[in-house]
Amino acid sequence: MKRRIASWENGHSAPDDFYGPLLCEAYDLSAAELGLNHEGEGDTGLLDAGYPESPEGAIEAVGQLWRADLNRYEPLLQAEPSEPAWSEASLRWLVAPEPAVPRQRQHGMRVGLGDVGAIKTTADMFAELDDRFGGDHARHAAIQYLSTEVTPLLRGQYTEQVGRALFSTVAEATLLAGWMSYDACRHGLAQRYFLQALRLAQDANDRRLAGSILSAMSHQATFLGRYTQAATLARAALMGISPVATPTLRAQFHAMEARALARTGDIRACEAALSAATKALESRNNDDEPEWISYFDEAELAAEAAHCFRDVNSARQAVAHAENAMSGNHVRSDFFATMVLADAHLRAGDVEEACRVVLDALDLGEQLKSARCVNYLVEFRQNLAATSESVTSRNFVEQVREHRLWLASEAQLVL
Repeated sequence: MKRRIASWENGHSAPDDFYGPLLCEAYDLSAAELGLNHEGEGDTGLLDAGYPESPEGAIEAVGQLWRADLNRYEPLLQAEPSEPAWSEASLRWLVAPEPAVPRQRQHGMRVGLGDVGAIKTTADMFAELDDRFGGDHARHAAIQYLSTEVTPLLRGQYTEQVGRALFSTVAEATLLAGWMSYDACRHGLAQRYFLQALRLAQDANDRRLAGSILSAMSHQATFLGRYTQAATLARAALMGISPVATPTLRAQFHAMEARALARTGDIRACEAALSAATKALESRNNDDEPEWISYFDEAELAAEAAHCFRDVNSARQAVAHAENAMSGNHVRSDFFATMVLADAHLRAGDVEEACRVVLDALDLGEQLKSARCVNYLVEFRQNLAATSESVTSRNFVEQVREHRLWLASEAQLVL
């Protein structure tokens, strides 16, 4: 180790993808500040939210993203999402020709289905951590795994069958990286992960997964206030996988469309989309559904409906749906549903009940490292401040002032 450090100090070599992030963490500095940027990280191509032209381009692009993210390349971490990129990617996916076959490589390590299974198992572990503790809890570790362990597999030797399975599994893992980055409010980075996941799913000929990726893009677009774009992405997802869509996927896509329409104030269209989602979910057969969509059940749909009715100022309906949205199985989702319930009570004028519900949410989310959760609290605090000040609200603020998430929302309000 002493020789390594001496070599770095003398400029004969630079820390690699393993040691570079460790040094960044130890000194609490970015790779750029430590002078560790690797070749390509200064390339503005990383900042372009582009859709790769080929499977090889997808491998190169996603590998660069993982590496730059791992080394804390600040221009990428602070990048803004690109609205045109959503339109370009969804259109190119919709009109794409037959999926390109990942070429059978003649170099690199040999990759088999066992390797693909290992990626799936590891990604599932990170997904569970994300669900229980929020996107910022293990995001860095997940990216390190993808960069150091998965990149060599993508660049290895594999047959067409293995290549399809590999691309599909890596697309799912990259989708998770996008969700974790979105939950951390790294929105430009999250969008770029979603785009690369979509291209990988295209080359895997996994249209169901590709549709789910467009649905994730729609979710993010609604969060960012791009409501028309969000509705379009949800419709593109439904249209693009119509021949192979399952009831649960259709329900999810209709729900995403409803979320966007609620924000535009189109109540009739929002209710129609929610009705379509409910009808689709009622016809599902779990044995025919992809494993990764199993989380979307009646409780999840109730949570989406609660968001919708809150946003169209139908407090009574929002309360009813939010009360049915607590699954007890998904910590972060239950936190969001609890906060929506609190918002609905507040909009109905019941400040005391709203504050009581937020107390439950804060206890539920004590271990969550999620910028989105903090955002929900910020919105509640702003709405609470807009009501007439009362003994109830003052006592509530005094009671919650030491909660970790509340302190985080305090910092965000100051900014």
